[in-house]
Amino acid sequence: MGRRTQAERDAITVETGYALVSAVFVAALTFGAIAGPKLLFTMPYAAERGLLISGMAAAGVVFVLRVVTVLWRFPRTGRPIKPGQPSQPGRTNPDS
Repeated sequence: MGRRTQAERDAITVETGYALVSAVFVAALTFGAIAGPKLLFTMPYAAERGLLISGMAAAGVVFVLRVVTVLWRFPRTGRPIKPGQPSQPGRTNPDS
């Protein structure tokens, strides 16, 4: 594998940042959905503790899964995926 260009390194950086930020967001939503009832309802200590632990575990799993799926779809060649449409509107073939 040869050296990467600056554009390829930038694309990897942006994709990694997107993966991490979106994973934090999804993990926070997951934690809130599971542990949120603790804030709304009066519960025994064991139930509150169980919700917190379950929420943290689920958020961790969702975080890892989101990062892996986003980065797995990123093209490894460094070349962008070809779009499904021609490069110029109204033309059926980019070479025409």
